[in-house]
Amino acid sequence: MTCQAGLAAVLMCAAFVAQAQAQAPAAQNVQWQLQVVRDGRTIDTFDGSTAIGQAVTATHHHETVHDVGCKNTPAAQIDLARTLTISPMYADASSVTLAIDAQETIEDDVSQRTIEGCALPPQPRHVTATHPGLEVPAGQWASWTIVDARPTLIYRVRAGVAPH
Repeated sequence: MTCQAGLAAVLMCAAFVAQAQAQAPAAQNVQWQLQVVRDGRTIDTFDGSTAIGQAVTATHHHETVHDVGCKNTPAAQIDLARTLTISPMYADASSVTLAIDAQETIEDDVSQRTIEGCALPPQPRHVTATHPGLEVPAGQWASWTIVDARPTLIYRVRAGVAPH
């Protein structure tokens, strides 16, 4: 094989690969929004556009300070972190299916006091939840209850195929 024949074969192969890539469908993106609802009130929102089969992880922090002791002095500082991983698994014109992993630090709604009646801070609680396939109908909200009491914690999700 001469150098010219080898070069021609490489160029033909490169042209074939370029044409195949141009004809291959682009990865379909899903636009999604997730609202965190605590005791009926939206407290946090995540949103994004993610390709099917890919995952995105985001963490939000909310620091809170509580009055403690018999003099109700601000002292108990707690970092309430929320980390979500969202992965679109399937999408068409009628629905989107999302895999969701959640890790949260929340506070119980029950306030506690010492025997003397002095305020104690709420106790932080770690919550881990996984939904392998939350189906979200097009144009509608789907709900997933993470914690059902003290406090209630619900994720509301809306998703659809992103326009090209």
